[in-house]
Amino acid sequence: MWEKTLLLLLLIVANGAPILVAWRLGPRWGWPLDAGLVLRDGHRLLGESATVRGLVAAVVATALLAWVLGLGIGLGALIGFLALAGDAFSSFIKRRLGLPPGAKATGLDQVPEALLPLLVVAGPLGLHLPWLDLILLVIAFMLFDMAVSGPLYRLHLRRQPH
Repeated sequence: MWEKTLLLLLLIVANGAPILVAWRLGPRWGWPLDAGLVLRDGHRLLGESATVRGLVAAVVATALLAWVLGLGIGLGALIGFLALAGDAFSSFIKRRLGLPPGAKATGLDQVPEALLPLLVVAGPLGLHLPWLDLILLVIAFMLFDMAVSGPLYRLHLRRQPH
């Protein structure tokens, strides 16, 4: 149970670090991951919210927390990278669906960024994650994300209230 709680904590840090760093740094170093690439559908590949700064923040913050928790820097960095890869995948899908940046898409906004790292790192941690545990961790992450989005918006740490 403790290992699953640590995984959830690492997911939260991986997804929260880019928000806090963006708030602190403003537009500095906010280079888009997609380099502004527009596809044939007329939409950006990922959008302006997916930045190199956010990716670096997620990887570094998660690596440091994993090290402090005794899980290893490499594992933490991997979780941070995969969480942001899942988030980029969500952005890609949302752009293809024609949704504007920041549009609410419950499930799509949370599932890939939680599920991808969990699927990949459960083995290296030696965890047996049955499907039910995996689903419960993703749901817990979704509920946490939805619960903190409004307060983060009111504190001007997020650009959208969801």
